[in-house]
Amino acid sequence: MIRDMSDVSAEAKKILGTMLGKLGFEYEIEIVGEDDHFSLNIISPDQEILIGKGGDRLDDLQYLTNRILRGVDVNAPRVRVDCDGFRAQQEDRVKDKARGIADKVKASGKEIWMTPMNSYHRRLVHNALVDDAEVESVSEDSTMRNKKILIRLK
Repeated sequence: MIRDMSDVSAEAKKILGTMLGKLGFEYEIEIVGEDDHFSLNIISPDQEILIGKGGDRLDDLQYLTNRILRGVDVNAPRVRVDCDGFRAQQEDRVKDKARGIADKVKASGKEIWMTPMNSYHRRLVHNALVDDAEVESVSEDSTMRNKKILIRLK
């Protein structure tokens, strides 16, 4: 069992480092943020390979890191894995796109469906628009992992 958050971050860093080393990557891993809310940032000359198309490989590394960490301690918090700031840039793009679509909906009065996205990105969209008094965002009712969001006037 992991005793405190500094142990969690050290264990998560060790897990991710072991995977990257076994895969043959050159890398450094930095712990970013506070002990109770941190992420692991990979710095590597192989960033394009590690990130993958749209971050899919980075998502896989994050998933595996968290699964292994939960095997060590079932109460371990979820760890975010980033590579050279890719996730922060991607999050900004998703929020900006949602706000842009909201502006189009306001101007035209017509609802617009966004492309399918994972639950994390859907949450970003909903949070980006939550304080907008003129539009609302609604996730489609589907059993699919990636779902569309409808942005419409309230």
